[in-house]
Amino acid sequence: MSDEKRKPTPEEKAAAAAEARAKAEALRKLREQEAQASQETNQVEPSQEPQEEVSAPVAKPVSEMTPEEKAAAKKAAAAEAIAKVKAAKEAKEAAEAEPPVAEQQSEAVATPAKPVSEMTPEEKAAAKKAAAAEAIAKAKAAKEQAEAASTPVKPVSEMTPEEKAAAKKAAAAEALAKAKAAKEAKEAAENGADTADTAPDADAKAKAAAAAKAKAAAAAAAKAKAAREAGGDESGDDDAKAKAAAAAKAKAAAAAAAKAKAAQVTGDEAPAEEAPKAPSKNQPYLDKYVSRISEAFGQEVIEASYINEMAKEVPTLTIQNERWHQVAQFLRDDEQLSFEYLSDLHGVDYDDRLEVYYHFYSYKNRQSLAVKVKTSREESKVASVMDLWHGANWNERETFDLLGIHFPGHKDLRRILLPDDWVGYPLRKDYVQYDEEV
Repeated sequence: MSDEKRKPTPEEKAAAAAEARAKAEALRKLREQEAQASQETNQVEPSQEPQEEVSAPVAKPVSEMTPEEKAAAKKAAAAEAIAKVKAAKEAKEAAEAEPPVAEQQSEAVATPAKPVSEMTPEEKAAAKKAAAAEAIAKAKAAKEQAEAASTPVKPVSEMTPEEKAAAKKAAAAEALAKAKAAKEAKEAAENGADTADTAPDADAKAKAAAAAKAKAAAAAAAKAKAAREAGGDESGDDDAKAKAAAAAKAKAAAAAAAKAKAAQVTGDEAPAEEAPKAPSKNQPYLDKYVSRISEAFGQEVIEASYINEMAKEVPTLTIQNERWHQVAQFLRDDEQLSFEYLSDLHGVDYDDRLEVYYHFYSYKNRQSLAVKVKTSREESKVASVMDLWHGANWNERETFDLLGIHFPGHKDLRRILLPDDWVGYPLRKDYVQYDEEV
């Protein structure tokens, strides 16, 4: 009889049944071991997320492991959980680093289809509204993105010093990014308003003012948030606080500039011209002096007349050199003028000419007058008034001593400060010292 037709013996049947029972028992034990291992893993890391199902069976049951093997298994499970969290964080950062698609689409849509000069008033208004909406959308997206990125993984109190420093840097970078986004949104809105219409109407001005107020409020809110975030660290790092303060200061300056620009846009078209200056209180006196001298000697004797604002608004005249002595005597003897007191006399070098400057005062009329008389550098001479005002004696000698101006008619014209053999006149601008050892 062949082997295929031969029936198994009772012994063979018993052996096959025993083998099947052994396989079933081994499969049951293997399932129990897997369930127990899964339970032990959940007990080791209760705070972590549920782990993925392990496809490969464990090498041996947990109940048969030594304490060292159990500790190693716990460490491996914890390391695997940390690696998963780190991978999820890196994926999130990579997604945030990519530019938002909506922002790119809004930039592409914001491009005008035709030049502004060819737009109708309705198209200009629509362009302005679109630019404003785009700026608001950009600011909102930047704010949401920054808030999402700034969410801490764990509380500050549980962070290590390295993690705290990294959180500070991230907060400072976020504040700078917010300021930059606000600035770009502001510039985009302003450029859109400028290109859409160079002469905004009252409605556009009101909208610009409202937008400026909204920007200022947003800047203030961002400043407060940055201050809160910077102050969240209990260690109080000076460097991070300084950066946050600098960022807040920059935001405040930007808000102030935007507010000033908005006020300029909403204000008048152009400031009123400066009002003409009121005439000097001494102008009537100057007119009086000019009138009296012109009547006596003619208008040509007065080379110039003005109010000297640099010297207490004193009426000032420039008199011809050749007629000076006659005019000086008239200033003293005329009843309406009566300048009986000479308070000062000095010379001045103006490179191209020399001048003698006189100050007179009338006790009778309680009025002042200044007179200038010009002379050349080569033949410098001005008629002496020592015979009219004796106080001119020493003043004319000093002017002669230091500037070399001669005063014909002076009774004792000689040096008063320097020796008679001194070479040159020290107050002249072209003076060269004769003796280098002096």
